Amino acid sequence: AYILNSGLAKRDADEGTAKQLHGFATGAYPEFEGTPPQQFVSMLSAGEITVGALLLTPVVPATVAGLALTTFAGLLARLYLKTPGMREEGSLRPTQQGTPIAKDSWLLAIGTALVLDGLADRRRRRKDG
Repeated sequence: AYILNSGLAKRDADEGTAKQLHGFATGAYPEFEGTPPQQFVSMLSAGEITVGALLLTPVVPATVAGLALTTFAGLLARLYLKTPGMREEGSLRPTQQGTPIAKDSWLLAIGTALVLDGLADRRRRRKDG
């Protein structure tokens, strides 16, 4: 629900917010430098809404929801690893500024667990069936 809410909140991002998010992201993702900030935030919003909806929809298989969350969390991990000032020099330990993004590593673990659980579930059903 948090990811869905975050995406919904970004739908109506003002120009200043769009520029700030775009500027922050282009440090880790230089391929977005040529993308206008408003377009970037629209894509980010759509991605977060999609991931959040997949996670909240009960008929979506755990493997699918887990893959979406793992991908999203992997993108956040790259942001953490590539953005200057997020980590202590020569370490994975977060700085105070990097702590909020470093906490997103839990999303990676949760997504991975959903994928593994979904795959194990499929295997159990094949074995029992």
